[in-house]
Amino acid sequence: MTDATLQQAAKTALSLLDLTDLTDTCDDAAIERLCARAITHYGSVAAICIWPRFVAKARHLLGVDSPVRIATVVNFPRGDLPVETVVAETTTALADGADEIDLVIPYRALMAGDEDAVRTMISAVRAACQAPVTLKVILETGELQDRNLIRNASHIAIREHADFIKTSTGKVAINATLETADLMLTSIQESGRKVGFKPAGGVRTVTDAKAYFDLASTIFGQDWVSPATFRFGASGLLDDILATLDGTDNTTAEAVY
Repeated sequence: MTDATLQQAAKTALSLLDLTDLTDTCDDAAIERLCARAITHYGSVAAICIWPRFVAKARHLLGVDSPVRIATVVNFPRGDLPVETVVAETTTALADGADEIDLVIPYRALMAGDEDAVRTMISAVRAACQAPVTLKVILETGELQDRNLIRNASHIAIREHADFIKTSTGKVAINATLETADLMLTSIQESGRKVGFKPAGGVRTVTDAKAYFDLASTIFGQDWVSPATFRFGASGLLDDILATLDGTDNTTAEAVY
């Protein structure tokens, strides 16, 4: 891969990045750093993805007109909360200023054969996320593992009007993989609907990122990949993006604050 190709991939990846901090140690100071890093001298990331309890602070820091959207997670990470609890989480997050909701499906219920539990959860949260709110549905593919389960989960989420389908929480042993991405992107293609895709967990370098949006472009064409249809969920990817754009080694590159 030439330097010019890698730099172009880095620019594209920056515009597609959901810069994430869902660590157990996240605090107000970490949110301040995350919001500062989200806007670089090369442009801004697509969104930050944070715990619901920090949404109001992030909205205050970024302001109402920021190009950086605020995403938060519900039913996270285990996917086993009651529907009414998850709807309440969602409603509170939106009131606090969230633009996007990343919902974990009850994937263990799906593994046990209960598709209705998944439909009910997505439908209820979708009803709470009126336009222009973006709903991303997390399948937790590393736990589902089975190709047919992943394909079925994708189609259920698409039929229940997810705006994006997302691979993973980043909290399990296996997160985003190209094989899973192929399954999910093909499911979107089969549906004929305008649904986005978000690989999350394990995407750490520009080279990793390019492999994913090259796959998407192979399936949908060169013009498909955009922040409206494709995101990366990652915490460390920004370091490699900036190092690539700066022409420096990632081990010495400094983040922009």
